[in-house]
Amino acid sequence: MLKEFTQYVLDLVRPELVETGGNTYSTRQLNRLNVEHDVNAINVRSLSGLVDYVKSNFDHERPVMIHVESPTKVNVFDSLNDVNDRRTYVKAAALLPTITFEQFVDREKFQIMLQACFVPNEHRSTVIKLVSSIVEDNSITTTDDGLSQRVTAKTGVASVGNVELPNPVALKPFRTFAEVPQPESEFVLRLKEGGRVGLFEADGGAWELNAMANIATYLEEALAEEIHNKKVYIID
Repeated sequence: MLKEFTQYVLDLVRPELVETGGNTYSTRQLNRLNVEHDVNAINVRSLSGLVDYVKSNFDHERPVMIHVESPTKVNVFDSLNDVNDRRTYVKAAALLPTITFEQFVDREKFQIMLQACFVPNEHRSTVIKLVSSIVEDNSITTTDDGLSQRVTAKTGVASVGNVELPNPVALKPFRTFAEVPQPESEFVLRLKEGGRVGLFEADGGAWELNAMANIATYLEEALAEEIHNKKVYIID
């Protein structure tokens, strides 16, 4: 108790400002009282929810920036304040299915994944048909030269033949917001003994740039009036 009282008395008699080496220092800790407080961002799972919020002008009428951070994340924030800080009002995160890449899965799981998590196109139909025709027995064989692969597959009710896997295959998995076109990208299709199948990405991540461009285009069209009136700015 005596220690705290002594410190209190010293604080009262100590000067608040000290100048040394050409600089001015405060001897007390100062806290700004009129600082803007952070806000809890609204979390949405769709681009349409984000657009509805921006159009509503619910919180304020100040201009906002929309940042397409990635194919699955978009944020809405305001401009820098007087202490060079900004507040984020909305965070949109895409609701996506679970898709297995870069590893082998059993044939049934692979077929379900293709039909449930990929946009229909010509290559998807070809891959589904091919994978469903694989013979499941101990005599299944594969020939692999590193570039293409041949597997034993059914060609009729009881006959068996060799089928060459198409590679690469162009597929459209659901990997970004549902409101925008899913970008098509190339994959290497591989099979292992036991009917296990794997998809391996082969576009170097270019699909991410395409997905972000699709998101920006969607937002530019949905918020055209707000952009024209300089109430909304979009970056990706």
